[in-house]
Amino acid sequence: MEFEYKQAIVVRQDLKMTKGKLAAQVAHASLSSYIITKNVRPDWASNWIREGQKKVVLKTRSLDELLEIKKLVERENIPNSLISDAGLTQLEPGTITCIGIGPAPADIIDKIVGNLKLL
Repeated sequence: MEFEYKQAIVVRQDLKMTKGKLAAQVAHASLSSYIITKNVRPDWASNWIREGQKKVVLKTRSLDELLEIKKLVERENIPNSLISDAGLTQLEPGTITCIGIGPAPADIIDKIVGNLKLL
């Protein structure tokens, strides 16, 4: 099956989060970005749900790279959510860990993050 819509989660690798912490941050990014998309692009959100909620989790090396991706996403008007940790366990409060992108048309997402490697 070819998916027309997908969501991307891009995670910082320099933080060296444990698997559990990483999973929680990715879940925050996925849900937060979906809620934003549902509010501003309900057609994208419902099409993504209907297709089976394809998502990819990708990695980036640093905060600077993550923020550059956010700029590109904003320029394309793709709904997104930057995730900052509450600082209750492993990270300092306010540490930016990842970004949820979309759901959105897959070709638009691929233009921005298609060069990143899977986590």
